[in-house]
Amino acid sequence: MSANEYPGMEARQIKGWFLASKWLFARRLVQASFFLLFASGAWFGIWITKGTLASSLTLNVLPLTDPLIALQSLLAGHVPETTALIGAAIVLASYLVLGGRLFCSWVCPINPITDTASWLRRKLGIEKGWTVRPKARLYILAAILVSSAATGAIAWELVNPITTLHRGLLFGLSWGMLSVAVIFLFDLFVAKNGWCGHLCPVGAFYGLCNSTALLRVSAYRRDACDDCMDCYAVCPEMHVISPALKGARNGASPLILNRDCTSCGRCIDICPEMVFRFTHRLDSRLEPAPAEVAVEAASGNEMPESR
Repeated sequence: MSANEYPGMEARQIKGWFLASKWLFARRLVQASFFLLFASGAWFGIWITKGTLASSLTLNVLPLTDPLIALQSLLAGHVPETTALIGAAIVLASYLVLGGRLFCSWVCPINPITDTASWLRRKLGIEKGWTVRPKARLYILAAILVSSAATGAIAWELVNPITTLHRGLLFGLSWGMLSVAVIFLFDLFVAKNGWCGHLCPVGAFYGLCNSTALLRVSAYRRDACDDCMDCYAVCPEMHVISPALKGARNGASPLILNRDCTSCGRCIDICPEMVFRFTHRLDSRLEPAPAEVAVEAASGNEMPESR
């Protein structure tokens, strides 16, 4: 934790409140937009997108299907309709190119719930708590796929809190929403970033699709890092940061290449030294920050060379 009382205080003082939270605002806007595509029909009778995040049809033209749902269906012995298979292929191809775990931080309706639990946990000063085994979510994912094959049912959809919350918000609260409350309380009191970071099988599946992603976060100004630890405090997958941030000694790439990275952008927002930025996986440049460039130019000093 930084010398400040709370992570982000220094960033807000230096960059201003909006710039210290711009990617957080962007994520909330995108999440709300996805939800409103579905809600416009249920609430106002304007059917832009029909279905759920599991399977949908937009403007009666574009099919989108969760590839994990399609895989479970195939293992259960039920071949999805052609449109569903096309929808799964579209989603899978998009996430293979852009990054699978974009779903977790930019689309999933559970993300604001777990982000709120993480924020409240920091506010209350609750310690890390229970440490979940790193591969737990992969084991859960494997168990779901085996269960689908063994039972002939799409096992995960019977308990999927993502679908439960989505339907609950659209059509009214139900007993199924208890699972969402359990996730919130689990993240708040039991394990830091416990659900999204350690248990969610959907995150595990999309993490497997994240290795080829073009969109990456880069610690392109890692030499400016003052070890305030704010980025670690807000990152839902904090283990992804160190190889890029602390890799100067061994010449490691400044790109965060770990497949667990959700590209949420919170490290970019929260860093007062402007160490991080969004870029692509072929960009391994190390550069001075824009603020440093401005200061050097104004003072007439010679600019440091980019490495």
